[in-house]
Amino acid sequence: MGDLFFNKIAGVIIGGILAILAITELGHMLVKSHAAEELTAENTAYPVDWAALESGGSASQEAVVEGPTDYGLLLASADIGAGERVARRCQSCHNFENGGADGTGPHLWGVVGRAVASAAGFSYSEALNSLGGDWGYAELDGYLERPSAYAPGTAMTFAGLRDEGQRMDLIAYLRSLSDTPMALPDPLPADAPDAVEAAMTDTMDAVEMPAAQDATEPMETAIDEAAPAELPTDGQ
Repeated sequence: MGDLFFNKIAGVIIGGILAILAITELGHMLVKSHAAEELTAENTAYPVDWAALESGGSASQEAVVEGPTDYGLLLASADIGAGERVARRCQSCHNFENGGADGTGPHLWGVVGRAVASAAGFSYSEALNSLGGDWGYAELDGYLERPSAYAPGTAMTFAGLRDEGQRMDLIAYLRSLSDTPMALPDPLPADAPDAVEAAMTDTMDAVEMPAAQDATEPMETAIDEAAPAELPTDGQ
């Protein structure tokens, strides 16, 4: 093979590269790009939900309203033994014995109901010193779920427990570490209407029916017949 053969191979490769570059540039010339422009209804070729983009979500998506956490119900059914097993993850930093010394973290005997950052002699971070309040059930739940979010700047490096069941088991175990455990809260009433239902009821009551309708009485009768029976009271 002579030099002419290799020159032909090089020429084919170079020609192919030039052809690809030419086709790419031609595509840019024929198809206008909107990368540097603000997208509007006029310069997009497909339907866009602009209201959803402006609000940060789907325009038809309903807001999820969460009710209060029923600590009375959750803690009453929590497993103290399972909570003790979860607590083993914390033994390298915390002491769970009555009268035990502090470790990297403060001792946790009697922590449920104790004032935040109140273990005598332990040097707390500024985040906990400025937190205030007591370690109630809701406070422990929020802190254990994600310490860095509940008390930004805390020296506690534990990432947190995302599982609510594990948190309840752990809190139930911590509650048992006391000569006089903190009382459990009462479960929330089972028949208490949530905020969404109450708001919907108020809205419906505020709507006025048309004054002139021949079928007013039949409609009211049908509504009365379709109304749910009263919920039984406690003890029935």
